[in-house]
Amino acid sequence: MVLWTNTQIWDNSNHHSTFSGFLLFSMVDEPPKDFDAEAEMKTLEVSLMQLQAENRGIQERLNSTESELKTMRDVPKVAFAVSLGGNGLVKTTSGSKTLIYKDVMTNIGQAYNSETGEFTAPIRGVYYIRFTANAPSNFPMSAVLYKNNNQIELIAHEQPGGEGSDTASNGATLMLEEGDKLKMVLWTNTQIWDNSNHHSTFSGFLLFPL
Repeated sequence: MVLWTNTQIWDNSNHHSTFSGFLLFSMVDEPPKDFDAEAEMKTLEVSLMQLQAENRGIQERLNSTESELKTMRDVPKVAFAVSLGGNGLVKTTSGSKTLIYKDVMTNIGQAYNSETGEFTAPIRGVYYIRFTANAPSNFPMSAVLYKNNNQIELIAHEQPGGEGSDTASNGATLMLEEGDKLKMVLWTNTQIWDNSNHHSTFSGFLLFPL
């Protein structure tokens, strides 16, 4: 600061006459960078290819999930539970007898025929089959599962035991082909009994198809 001739300036503790300054910023000129259009295009192409690959993967997973859901929807729902019902004794002394379970509690898929007493596997798969039997113990009791009329799969059999009643049961996981038939048979010289309380039953359901 310079005081010219024949001029004056005044100040006191209130700082009437001041001098100040500061640098806000300095500009440094930088040369512009060259734009490489070809390299930029290649980078964009790589990114696009990655996105397309990811989209294909997502679409494949969606298609697979949709196929699995359709397969699950197309699998028949199969489950049945029946009992001899009534209020009496079924007995045979001359040859075996097919048991007809007339009291149908469940028959999802309509694979059990209450007229013939047969269950027919609607598809190839693994099924769980179970049955129970009850009868007075003064005579042999039986309940025998037959597959396709001649192959014995499961047996419940009790010899006479005096006064009272006997109860037996059996069950297993079976591999069945489409069209295989299951039925319960009362062996000769045996008996079985049931009433509205469903003591003697025949039931099963599809675990999974094959």
